[in-house]
Amino acid sequence: MGKSHISSRRKFTREFKVAAVKELEPAEASLLFQVICQRYEKQQPIVLTSNKAFADWSHVFASDPIMAGAALDRLLHRSTVINIRGDSYRMKEKRQAG
Repeated sequence: MGKSHISSRRKFTREFKVAAVKELEPAEASLLFQVICQRYEKQQPIVLTSNKAFADWSHVFASDPIMAGAALDRLLHRSTVINIRGDSYRMKEKRQAG
């Protein structure tokens, strides 16, 4: 990934409202971590949903458990975790449809 591409992505990540995150490449994981750090330092809110357990987050951050741990530390420090269990709405609708 070239420097100009990373620079333009940094600008984008400062302005985004919603992002879908899956398992990331190292450069992408670094950018997400930077966004989390910037928002944490400025005490800006982050709303995050995930179907991954916290223990599995190293896979999201390019198999980097240190970066994942640091990101989770910042995300969880001033957070409320709401753990929802059960079927998704899609699964419920599928079962009802037969």
